[in-house]
Amino acid sequence: MTDTASSPSVVLSTISPRQERVGMLLVFLSALMWSFGGTIARFIAVGDSWTVIFWRSVWAAAFLICFMAWRDGWRGMLKLFRDMGLPGLAVGVCFATASTAFVVALAYTTVANILLMQAGVPLLAALFAWTLFRERVTVATWLAIAAVITGVAIMVSESLDGAVSPIGDGLALLIAVMFSIATVITRRFSGVRMTPATWLGTMLAAGFAASQASTFAVSASDMGFLFAFGVVNLGLGLAFFATGARLIPAAVAALLGTFEPILGPIWVWLVHSEVPSGRTIIGGAVVVTALLVHIGLEFKRQTRPERAGVTGVPSPN
Repeated sequence: MTDTASSPSVVLSTISPRQERVGMLLVFLSALMWSFGGTIARFIAVGDSWTVIFWRSVWAAAFLICFMAWRDGWRGMLKLFRDMGLPGLAVGVCFATASTAFVVALAYTTVANILLMQAGVPLLAALFAWTLFRERVTVATWLAIAAVITGVAIMVSESLDGAVSPIGDGLALLIAVMFSIATVITRRFSGVRMTPATWLGTMLAAGFAASQASTFAVSASDMGFLFAFGVVNLGLGLAFFATGARLIPAAVAALLGTFEPILGPIWVWLVHSEVPSGRTIIGGAVVVTALLVHIGLEFKRQTRPERAGVTGVPSPN
């Protein structure tokens, strides 16, 4: 898909079923890349979280610049930055806020609380898209959203011990809201390439972390893991998400993103031998089943012959 002119436009109706399927795959791959975050972080011995945020964001920004230069050329990349406009700026701020709030929230609340809040991203994205832009959300999507939230709630329920921090939970909710808004904007302005916006988000996060970090010195081993943390986990994940989320409905993009908190514990289990609890396994099974069923229904819907007024083609009347 070509880039838009300097004034971003909404191009929802021009997306073909094939493009939508590609978008679903790319958003899933973004969730897959993000799910490696906990496993990589366990190898990093740096004590200052702001130092970790700084180097992670710097490596991610470097990767995204190289990715855009390779894909679009230097002139094309500069054009992308000019054309992203206010939607791109908004997405960049959303990603910077979410990535920074995540680290700060860990100091006030449990990972379980944060994951439970993030499970609400599909619902928030669907609500924002429906409220602001009247983007249609199917009954099947609403049911899948409900199943996902139920499954993640089961996964984290035994970790909720009542030690609730209003600050931590507020930041966790902020993460969900920011990611939901970024998802809706990316989909709404589907003709605008958002990769420059994700680069902007990493630079904003790096700049803020630089003002808070106590040191920038890390060992060679830690720098290697920070490189993977920034390039593979954050940078590649952002590139996949920015490319794919503009091709599919916001609620579906957020729904596929739920694979991140599902797959994350599995990698930690396989690499660090942390065995998931029974509730984690049960809740994960509920979520994965809901996602697979919903994706299957979406593919089935897309392969049906289009008929005016029935399968998404406007009726001539």
